[in-house]
Amino acid sequence: MTKILIVDDEEKIREVIREYSQISGYETDEAADGLQAIEKVLNNDYDCIVLDIMMPKLDGFSVCKKIRETKKTPIIMLSAREEEYDKLFGFELGVDDYVVKPFSCKELMARIKVLIGRNTRNDNETMDFQGLKIDSIGRVIYIDNVKANLTPKEIDLLLYLVKNKNIALSREKLLQDVWDYDYFGDDRTVDTHIKMLRHNLGQYRDYITTVRGMGYKFED
Repeated sequence: MTKILIVDDEEKIREVIREYSQISGYETDEAADGLQAIEKVLNNDYDCIVLDIMMPKLDGFSVCKKIRETKKTPIIMLSAREEEYDKLFGFELGVDDYVVKPFSCKELMARIKVLIGRNTRNDNETMDFQGLKIDSIGRVIYIDNVKANLTPKEIDLLLYLVKNKNIALSREKLLQDVWDYDYFGDDRTVDTHIKMLRHNLGQYRDYITTVRGMGYKFED
């Protein structure tokens, strides 16, 4: 059975997420602080982690950084703050998604479903664009023969753009097909990930062009 780790120092929040997760058919485990979360992740395998930022003993950012040293488990970050800096910092650490409190549990379940099913959408080919090499089977990106440090969601986004190269894609289309949701989506989510992806592609950032008033496209 699919298993989710719920990490939050507020018992009521853990309880609500647990109830909705179980209704959705997920098994759950819980941690009330950052240190307990790390211990559980090191000793168990989870399909998704719902992780609060502000916690005693160790904050969510530090927990995420520690988890990413050994595991690629999808992580959804919870926060009472909506500052772009927090989101950017979280994405840099390897967070896959970001939900601001107070949140809809139905929305959270939709996001969890997306992350768990994400790895089933791989294409069987390797693509080269000068010094940019994309191995979609292994989900590895190379820049001048050096492995790029991209987050799982940045890889999802790049693979989708390349699959539809030279086609203008709206933000709504990207939300629907890369994140698998539209109603719950936010255009800023797409823009933030594009910004991060371009930064990590370095000199090859210009392959991703902005379509004014619409969205983006990969142009070779």
